[in-house]
Amino acid sequence: MPSARRTSLRVLATVVALGAGSTLALHGAAAADAASRARPVASAPIAKGLYQSSYSERNHALWATTAVGRPPVTTSSLVKLDPRTLEVEATYTPPVTDAATGAVEAVYGVAVDDEHNTVWTTNTRNDSVAVYSQKTGKHLATLPGVAHAREVVVDDLHNTAWASGFGDGSIIGFDTKTFKVKKRVTVPDSAPTGLAVNRLTGTVYAADLDNDRIIAVSPRAGSPRLIPTGDGPISVALSRSGLTAYTADQAGGTVSEVNLRTGKVTGSVPTGAGPLSVAADPRSGRVLVANRDAATVSVVDPRTDKVVRTVPTGPNPNHVEIADGFAYVTEKSAAGADGEDVIRRIPTRG
Repeated sequence: MPSARRTSLRVLATVVALGAGSTLALHGAAAADAASRARPVASAPIAKGLYQSSYSERNHALWATTAVGRPPVTTSSLVKLDPRTLEVEATYTPPVTDAATGAVEAVYGVAVDDEHNTVWTTNTRNDSVAVYSQKTGKHLATLPGVAHAREVVVDDLHNTAWASGFGDGSIIGFDTKTFKVKKRVTVPDSAPTGLAVNRLTGTVYAADLDNDRIIAVSPRAGSPRLIPTGDGPISVALSRSGLTAYTADQAGGTVSEVNLRTGKVTGSVPTGAGPLSVAADPRSGRVLVANRDAATVSVVDPRTDKVVRTVPTGPNPNHVEIADGFAYVTEKSAAGADGEDVIRRIPTRG
């Protein structure tokens, strides 16, 4: 949910732009060139080893993570993109962790914190999360103790960044101002993967891949709530109201709809082979699922529990992020001219 400060900044930026537009004009070839650069595109090659993306409303930027190969990982980057043109605006290399091998603190999961103008990453191979400046790309901190850190989400209203520790069944909340641990919950024999947070209540929800359930952690509750869902949930999203959860069920080939008040599964929609990521569009209410094995994105209408559109993608769609009526799908397709992976921009309606 955008803060009042970010809304004010956005209005001020619009006023300044309009004022400048009344006195400055581009003519001839320069105007045509500017229009060409601003034209939205459907997809673009970004870099090898593309993983996830996260949209910054404050900076109107799409942040993406890349990492290539297995340890020692020497090629990884945090990439800043124009969400309209998908052009790369900046690339930042994580810090070196081993001078002898050239290994870096490779980045995988990503989430922006527009309240503090930072971007958080999971460093899966290093069992940690990291924080970078959105303004400069500077590495600000590395926070250890997140075993096989998989995903991170930011609750800007409660100044908390939550990370899933797939390696030991932990869900850890960090203070986004001090970077210190605020809460750690470990569920024995669990495998938390995808995360979603209700910014009104502060409750974070984790997909438990091995136990066909959602783990709900409230900032105030002493113990987590365990809620059944579909077969092999690997990603989770929330409805705009925060009363319904959707899980991408990797083993079941479905998206499950869960009533969080009753803790009951209220719907299950087949989407295709290997659902890996799910996101809910706050504007339309529709739910988008990236099906890795099927190489598609399914658009689901939760009111009817039906797939209303299936969008073909390149091979191996890996993650879906929704912002301003568009879904940004990272594809580990190696479809670029030099083997780069691709980001695809899909309207959530239509």
